[in-house]
Amino acid sequence: MRPLSHEEEFHRYAAGRAHGLRSTAFLLCGDWHHAEDLVQTALLKLYLMWPRLQHHGGLDAYARRIVVRTYLAERRLLWRKRERLTDVPPETHAPSDVEPEERIIIRRALAAVPPKQRAAIVLRYWNDLSVEETAEALGCSTGTVKSQCARGLATLRQRLGPHFTLKGGAVDA
Repeated sequence: MRPLSHEEEFHRYAAGRAHGLRSTAFLLCGDWHHAEDLVQTALLKLYLMWPRLQHHGGLDAYARRIVVRTYLAERRLLWRKRERLTDVPPETHAPSDVEPEERIIIRRALAAVPPKQRAAIVLRYWNDLSVEETAEALGCSTGTVKSQCARGLATLRQRLGPHFTLKGGAVDA
């Protein structure tokens, strides 16, 4: 009988321990679907380390530790992403002289602009970034930003018609 390869050893181990790891993950998160995701992530991490695990004595404890650390890392990330309630009201948008109906028309016209042109227009004119800042955000040259904006604005002008005014090259919205 030939010895098992690292991959065969891992598959045999994972098949035998997956249920127990899922139970542990479920107790941590309280959701079977999330528990399955945690175990899959943990098994992937274990698989990547498998060839370096010369001594398999504490393998079950090591696998559980990976599940727990994966869960805790996700919780830390979620904690950072959560909104924090304060007694200060949120920032308000600057007052606009554009009517809500016109905003809807502008947004629909903007949706017809190809994605790269739309991104350039939004960053450049709505977010008020410079050409250089827009180029950095998009990972392209300043010339590309200028051409994408020009083409996108032409599409917007065509879609919106003559009754919308363009200020500084951008639609007033």
